[in-house]
This record gives sequence, structure tokens and C-alpha cells, in this order.
Amino acid sequence: MMMMLRKSSVIIFISSLARVWCQDDTLGLGNGYITLNTTNFNVQLVRDAQVLASLTAADDTFDFLPFDLLSSRASNNQYHWGDITYRYREDGATAWIDGDSAAARQAVATLDSNSSTLAAADLSATLPTGPIKVTREWLDVSGDLGLRFTLSNTGSKALELGSLGFPAEFNSIFTNRAAADIQRLCSLSDPYVGLDAGYIRANPVRGTGAALLVTPLPGTRTPLEAYRNLAEPSRDPTYYGSQTFEGFYEWQVLSAAWAENEWKGATPWNEPSAQTLAPGEDLTFGLRFSLVPDGVRGIDAKLRDLGRPVAFAVPGYIVPRGEPARLFLQANSSVSSLTSSPAAALAVAALAPGAYTVTPAASAWGRARLTVSYADGTAQTIHYHITKASSAPLRDLGAFLTTAQWFADPSDPFARAPAPLAYDHDAGRIVAQEPRVWIAGLSDEGGAGPFLAAVAKQVLLPHAAEVAQLAAFVDGVLWGAVQDSGPDAHAVRKSVFYYGDPAYAYDPAADWGNWWSWTRDQAHATDRAYDYVHVAAAHWGMYRVARAYPAVLGAAGTGRGWEWYLQRAHGTVVRAMQGDVAYRDVGLMGETVFGEILKDLRREGWGDEADEVEGEMKSRAQAWDREEVPYGSEMAWDSTGQEGVYYWAKYFGFTETVTKTVNSVLGYMPTVPHWGWDGNARRYWDNIYAGKLQRIERQIHHYGSALNAQVLLSAFRADPTDTYLLAVGYAGTSGPLSNIHDDGFAAASFHSFPDTLRWDAYSGDYGPGFLGLALGSGTYVASHETFGLLAYGGVLEEEGDDGVRVRVTGPVARRIFIGPLGVEITADAAAFESFRYVRDSGLVEVTLVQPEGAPLAEAAVLWVEANDSAAAYNVSSPEVTEGKVVVQLVRS
Repeated sequence: MMMMLRKSSVIIFISSLARVWCQDDTLGLGNGYITLNTTNFNVQLVRDAQVLASLTAADDTFDFLPFDLLSSRASNNQYHWGDITYRYREDGATAWIDGDSAAARQAVATLDSNSSTLAAADLSATLPTGPIKVTREWLDVSGDLGLRFTLSNTGSKALELGSLGFPAEFNSIFTNRAAADIQRLCSLSDPYVGLDAGYIRANPVRGTGAALLVTPLPGTRTPLEAYRNLAEPSRDPTYYGSQTFEGFYEWQVLSAAWAENEWKGATPWNEPSAQTLAPGEDLTFGLRFSLVPDGVRGIDAKLRDLGRPVAFAVPGYIVPRGEPARLFLQANSSVSSLTSSPAAALAVAALAPGAYTVTPAASAWGRARLTVSYADGTAQTIHYHITKASSAPLRDLGAFLTTAQWFADPSDPFARAPAPLAYDHDAGRIVAQEPRVWIAGLSDEGGAGPFLAAVAKQVLLPHAAEVAQLAAFVDGVLWGAVQDSGPDAHAVRKSVFYYGDPAYAYDPAADWGNWWSWTRDQAHATDRAYDYVHVAAAHWGMYRVARAYPAVLGAAGTGRGWEWYLQRAHGTVVRAMQGDVAYRDVGLMGETVFGEILKDLRREGWGDEADEVEGEMKSRAQAWDREEVPYGSEMAWDSTGQEGVYYWAKYFGFTETVTKTVNSVLGYMPTVPHWGWDGNARRYWDNIYAGKLQRIERQIHHYGSALNAQVLLSAFRADPTDTYLLAVGYAGTSGPLSNIHDDGFAAASFHSFPDTLRWDAYSGDYGPGFLGLALGSGTYVASHETFGLLAYGGVLEEEGDDGVRVRVTGPVARRIFIGPLGVEITADAAAFESFRYVRDSGLVEVTLVQPEGAPLAEAAVLWVEANDSAAAYNVSSPEVTEGKVVVQLVRS
């Protein structure tokens, strides 16, 4: 029996059996294990199957594999390292024949080993009868662990090998584990689907300790061509493919057979390939397992040590068209060619050995692949996503949210008009009703996403007509329908839309019998703290617009001034912390905005209100500082609590919790040369709650990317020497740009399974991610110990020995951070066109322009923050030339 508690409370999968539950043991666990040792690893193989059971560092007990749950993973169709899957067909045939070592297990035949072979087996007994014979060897590779397969054609006809895969297993099973045990036992893995340069990286969930790299075995050509999700049965007590156990994937060397069939509707990451196996011919493939003692920060250095090609890109792999990005390649072999796909999408120019500019074409948009061919025959693919330039994605988004997504039916019985509602891009229409009622109900992440993105966009790039629409929404719908404006002022309802209104024509084809089709009373409950963040952020965003552009809000006709919005923002934060609101004691998605509200209360001189907010936040931070794992959530494991925990721990000076939280984020937020995984915070269940295609699946650039990026970018601003934080954080904060389509629609996330590889059709819970972009993104300058002075979100040029000039190219042109000086400058009603600084003197000169499409402001305010508390900046009188304002900041 399995019981699942719904998302409104903690989701836990509970086994009804207290004893250890063992499935049919086809692995042969009863016959024990083979214990092996290399210089770097302690290894255990299951004796009968010779698959990998346990892998720990030679000097540590942390196991990268779920050895403690192996008795629950010992049945057919459950995969382990050492298994193999393939598809082949004889010359002239059209149908593919499958081979799968886990499908009907039998004990394998042990073969003799030698000085470098730790164990060897003939897999014939556990594979279907046919012309392919497979032998497998476990090797000692210079102290690392190697896995080598030899496929032999024993038949009389040539074979086309159209699929070859090596299942990958790590201890990412969270089911029935306490939070502390997850931190102690579990690991997370991420792929780089980069052909010969591809790899899988794995590390402890906590983000500290040695990491693991899986790379192609030297002496073989074993490209990571695709990353296939493995279909395993979901069984008690681990629950494969659930919120507590995402599932496993496979290193796919060849994928043509899948692309021809199950994946034929998708555009793959790499060109699918097949290989011919002549009669009597052998093909050898293999993988190498290497320890990275320095952990996640040491992965690139370890790859270089292993002789693998390494790519490093600035600002990352989500890049604006028409603007030059930087690419650094480090390899043992020289580059023989660089090829773009589509052919005209990326123009590459060499700057110096190993250094290039990569400039997307002015008309390009979407996915693009750069193939690097090396002189030694190695092929590497680097995956980019091209966005529109500068602020164009923001303009497109704002326009789409206030036109195509604008719901204006005055007769709506749920009082949702006027408002931006969720949208189905495939159907080309607003989602006015959905059995998951919050999606159509303007709350939860899936329903609040549209208005949250719409208001946050105005903070960055206001548009007078859009502001007027949103003012009407906030005044008439948010304050009154979503939020109680009466006796329980500031309480936020979980959904405005609900199931059960007899006067409403619900879609009879939809399933309204699930738990998520809330009744009116359930929908109007006000006990979910996460919902308060979205509403507080909307009020705060309107406050910021009203403060910078009072004439625009005046023209909107609501009669609301900035004070009204700031009062509502403050009241919503305080109401969220009351005892009848669940989850108020955990970190909340987007609650960096609570910090912004607190700053603005102080700036406005509202001391009592500021003290009230600060008091509420301090009690939470003190509690978190006493907890071993303070990242609680609605879910058994999550990547959303860290943002709030970090913000307030840093604010109140709890340095140990700050460090622990940064490490936690780095544990699930990788950097790889692929726009989809680079800076992508781990998230795999929220399409169940906000996507159109509902399935457990690693989501690409779901809202966690930009929200968790705030932790890393803030930590970088505090320590500008730690450029690893910037590389990962900037990739994460760029994530929401990739979701914005050419027409301005923004999708909830991208589906990573190779049979899909496309954006979800629902706008869903995109909004919190865009809020993260608004709060954290900007233009950052850093001094990298290997690659020198770099600009993220700008084009940098050094002037003489001491000067640096940066032209701003990113969409968020209201924040700059100069790492070598430790100075952050933000603007409220102007955009930075460029800036320059002088290293020795600390002089900073900024050039401000009117944001394109924004209304004119009466004045602009600059805020300057310096890491050196003793450094004060004097601001010169502005000089106005040709519509531009130049201001100098001189360090005293």
C-alpha cells in the first residue's frame, strides 16, 4: 500500500511494511559480493551478476550507489552500472531487435582476469540469444575504476547497431529517508551530452565532499550522444519515478534506432548515429570512474587531468543574438574545425589559442549546436540557446501577458477579470478552467505565475499601457479576490477558481474527481505561505513602478500612490508569518523580495513597519541556524527553501548557515557546456502541478534556476574572487530568458526526455523564475584566475593599463557589479548603457539612458553598495549629452 499526501501538505511516500521488503532476487544477492580495490576506490560487485553494487572513495565511507537499498532493487528491469542495452538489425532488415541485460537476469559466466582486469564475464546467459556476444570487464585504470564492453558479431551477416546504452545508477533515492539521512547518504548526478567530451558528474547532495566523474574509457570511442530515461517499475518501498525518486538514465552511445521510432517527433541534442558490426568483428566501448577530491569546484580541473576537452563560456550558453560571447577551449589536441548547426546560427572567430568569440546571427533564435572537431579525431558538441537581444525578450513577454494572456470577461463568476491568466500555447488560448484549479485560479505557483511575471517585468522595463492594466488588476482582482481586503486583510487565498459552482459550465471531458479539483472552501483557504510571496511581490513591484514613475500610475486612474502599494506589501509579509499559515517556518520561493520590501521600508523611513518585518524574519533565521538541514518544504526533498534560508542567514550574520546553504545549492546546480543543464537547479516533479504534459522528469529551467541563482550571485557579490559562484549563478539567472518564445509566450519548463525535448505548452509556474531574474540579474565583471577579466551581460574592453570599459548587453540593465572593486550600483528608472572604471583609483563612470519603450521618469535614483564598508563614494553632478546621462562616482 502507498499513501501520498497532497501538495497542500507535506508529500511523503509511506510504506505500509515495517520490515525490509525484498523483491524477487534475480541479481543473486544471496550468493554475496566480490570486493575489489583500486588506489582511489573501494568496489563491490554482485557476485552472480557482476554489476556494480557499491562505490566509495578509498578513504571514505560515502557511497555513490544505493547499496543500502539494493535488496529492493534486485529484480528484473531494475538497472545498475554494468548493465547494457542495445538494438541491432541484420543487413537488409528493417525491424530492430532488443538486447537488455536486466530484462531476464541469469548469472553471468565468469572469465579469467589479469593484472589490469579486476573481474570479467560473458553476458550471454543474461542476454537474448542472437549473433551479438557481449563480454564485460571491470578494470583498474591508473587507480580509477574502468568498465569495458566488447561486442562481437558471431553471425554470418553484417549487423547495424542502432542503439547502445549503459545504465547509470546513483543514490538519488529519497523515499522514506529523513532530511539528515538524505544529506548524509544521497547523491545527485548531471550529464554533459557532449559526444566524446561528454561525461556524467555526481556529488553528495550536501554539495561538499569528493565528486565523481564518469568519462569515456581511454582507448575507446564512447561518446555521450543521448541521455535516455530508463523505464523501471515503480515498487514499494522506493517508488521509482516519483517525487522522492526521480529515476535513472542511460549513457547512450548510439541512438539511431530510438530516433527512428520512439523519438522521431523530437529534435535530438546530437545527430543520432549507428555503427556497423561486420561478421567476426569486435567493437569495444567503455567508461571510466574518477574521483574528484576537490568536489564540484574541481570537476573541470579533473577533466583536464584526464585529458578530456573542457569548454568554459561567458556569459554561459544562453546568449543574445548579434552580441559576441566568449568561449575558451582547453584540450590536449588542437582544434581542426568548429561547425554551427543550424549552419548560420553561430559565427566563431579565434582571438588567441583556445580563445574564441561566438556571435549568434542577428536573426537566430532558439537552440543551436557548436561542434568542435579536434585533430586527434575527438568530437565535442557545445549547446547554446539564442535569445533576442537586449530588452527585446522582456518587451515580448510583457506584450504577450497583457494581450494574449489577458482575461477580461466581466461576467466571470470567479471575479478574475481583468488579469493575466495561464495560457496553453499549443491550443493558442487562455486556460480559463483546469482540474488543477489553481492553474486557472491566480494562486499557487501555477496560477500566480502570469501576474508575477507581468509585474516583475514592469520593475525592469515599464510600459505605460501595461502598467495601467496591471494597476486595474491589482486594485480590482488581486486586492479583493485573490487577497482578502476585508476582515482578514492581506490573507491570500489558494485559488480563486474552484470546482462546484452550479452556474459555471465546467468541461465535461475533464477529470474533476482528483484531489486537486478543490471546492470553494478548499480553494479559499489562506494557509499556504508560498502564495503570500507572489502577492507581496506584486504589490512591491507596483510600489517600485509608482515610486519611479508616479505620473504613469496617476494616469492609470486607480488613485493608488506608492504608499498604498508599499503598505499592502508590508501587510502581506506580516500576514504570511501568522500562526494559521503553514510553511511560514521554511524558506519560501522568491522571498528575496521580502528583503527588498524591508530595504524599501527602511529607505522610506517606515521604521515601525520595518522592525515588524525584521522581527518576523529573525525568529525564522534563528531557528534555521539551529537545524542540521534547514531547507524544509512541502516536498520530501526540495531545491526551493535554500533561497530564503540564505537571505536571512546572511542578513542576520549566521555565517555557518550561509556557507552550508551555498554548498547545498552547488550540490544540485551544475555548470556544464549545455544551456539546458548549465545553472539548472534540480527540479523534476512540478509539471505534475503546473505543466500540460504531466510526468516526473528532470525539468530544464524551471523556476528553481533563477531563484537559486540569487544565492550564488549574492555570495559572489560578497566574495568576488569566487568566480565559480558567478559562472553557475549567472547561468541560472539567465534560465528564464530561454523560456520566452519568439512571440513572447513563456513556458513553465523544457522537457528533457529525449522523446520530447521541447517546451511545455503551459505558462504554468514560470513567474517565480522571472522574479528571480529581475532580482538577481544584471551585468557582472569578474577577474578569473585563468581567463582574466570577464564580463557577464556585457562586452568588456580594457583601456590602457588601468582602465576598463563595459558595454551593457544583458536584458537587465539596471544593475552592475564590478567584482574587482566590490561595488554594486543599481538604478530605479534608467538603464545602464555602459560603464567604465579605473582599477587603482576606484573611479567609476556610468552612462545612463532612457530604457527603450519605457515612460519618462521625473528622476532616477542610483544606489551604491560597496563590500568595503569604509569606502564611500562621492557622486558627481550629472552631465547630459545627446539624451545620455554620465555620472562619476569617486571613491573617497
